[in-house]
Amino acid sequence: MENVLGVDIGGTKIHLGIINASGQILYEEKIPTQIPLYPYLEENILRILADQPDVSAIGVGTHGFVDPKQGKVIYSAETLPGWSNTPVKEWLEKATGKRVEVENDANVVALAEAKFGAAQGLSRVVVLTLGTGLGGGVLWDGKLLSGGPYGGAAEFGHMILYPNGIKCACGRLGCSEMYVSGTALRNRIETAGLTFTPPELFEHAQSDPKAKKVVEEFTGDLALVISSLQAAFDMEMVIIGGGVSEAADLWMESLQQQLQPMLLNPLDIEVARFENDAGILGAALLVLETE
Repeated sequence: MENVLGVDIGGTKIHLGIINASGQILYEEKIPTQIPLYPYLEENILRILADQPDVSAIGVGTHGFVDPKQGKVIYSAETLPGWSNTPVKEWLEKATGKRVEVENDANVVALAEAKFGAAQGLSRVVVLTLGTGLGGGVLWDGKLLSGGPYGGAAEFGHMILYPNGIKCACGRLGCSEMYVSGTALRNRIETAGLTFTPPELFEHAQSDPKAKKVVEEFTGDLALVISSLQAAFDMEMVIIGGGVSEAADLWMESLQQQLQPMLLNPLDIEVARFENDAGILGAALLVLETE
């Protein structure tokens, strides 16, 4: 099996990596996300392929609602302007002459963690990615729960957490990602009149009462989301990834304390083993697993 290119497209950066069949990352780079996105993406993929001719296929994980059968982005909100309705698979296959598979970014994290990471050997797992938005992925009896007629399966960021709450980029009020995501955390910090970055917030929460209150409100809302998902999926484990997970050792205790009274059954909470590499690993698995 030759090497494959895994591409993880987020609201602020694109992570690209060449990965072999045993999950080793042989080469990787991060570039800032630029709009219009498709020509920029194609240009950078072609640049990497010119240097790495032994890449046999390309897997793409992207923010937004995705139809994995067509390899098309159905809807991406304003996080990636102009990305909705982009036939990524069709265009990239034409440009590169290689097989391309496309999935939602949180779904590919679920794949990576199930194959190589925290969820090895488990059959029912929910993944939450706390980045620009709140992404979701579900492993159901060992298979990825994805697609749907509109590509919207497992879009947990758009479950309503607070009816008539903060307006979301999708146009509705009170979506979970307006309260539980990296962007939401920055908004909470600003509203509280603090000047910390999210990592600084977690560090100061030990000594600063204002910072502690912001963290507790954030982890309390995350606990609400997790408890609702348990009622729907009765999963063995929740895996938390995305940028906010990198400071999880500073906020996990707060989450666990607030989650315990809400749980129907015991539930393991783990941080994504690969942190920000899970996206490119999972994207690579879209083409590695099925060859």
